Amino acid sequence: MGGSLIAAPVGGGVDGFVSVGWMTDTTEIESTARPPFAPWDRRDIPGSFSVDETARRVGNYKWTEMKLFEALGGWVATVPELDVKMRLGTHCYHHAWHADLWHKRLPELREMKPERLTVPANDAMERFVEAMTEPEAPELTIEKLVGVYRVLIPRFIAAYTYHRNNTSEITDAPTIRSINFILQDEFDDWRDGEMLLQSLITTPDHVRRAAEHQAKLEALMVAAGGITGPARIGSGNTTTTEGGACCVSSFR
Repeated sequence: MGGSLIAAPVGGGVDGFVSVGWMTDTTEIESTARPPFAPWDRRDIPGSFSVDETARRVGNYKWTEMKLFEALGGWVATVPELDVKMRLGTHCYHHAWHADLWHKRLPELREMKPERLTVPANDAMERFVEAMTEPEAPELTIEKLVGVYRVLIPRFIAAYTYHRNNTSEITDAPTIRSINFILQDEFDDWRDGEMLLQSLITTPDHVRRAAEHQAKLEALMVAAGGITGPARIGSGNTTTTEGGACCVSSFR
């Protein structure tokens, strides 16, 4: 804090005596430097993921989207219900596009060989996909749809939402943009699939089949820890990412 030395008469004192003290200089020098962010921009630079962790997750997303694309494409030829066949064809295209978005994102995350990270999160996730795609007979449409629309797509919605809400809105903006596009498809497809299932499940035996198959697949998904493995939607603990950015605490 700057100031200047002054001398002034002491009111009510002996003649000739003065008081010496500091007068505070309150003049402020206004900076002409432009701030890095606009006044209305309240985004934070730190996120919960390092570049390597983001690339790993994106690779897991791409692998799973590709597997779902392949499964739906194969079922289009075998399901006997025409309305289901038409919906699967549309959703098949959605997941092919999602995989392509992630394929293009990986080189931007320093991974010049996208195939290296296009892998399942772990062996348990691979076993889940094998079990989900196991029903092949034409009469197993309920089991096919249960695996996709009651187990896998809800996990996609959770994983993508967690990633979008916890990554940096500045440094990872391209990933957030892709997730926003993809989430719209996932929500629309989940709604279509659930409506198809409700139209197909009409007897106690149908209910039993759907519940048993869902329970089997849920157990496999839990063993895998989710699409990106354990802590897929947070661990509940506060950690530190590469570069010292503090993660936001979140819940499993």
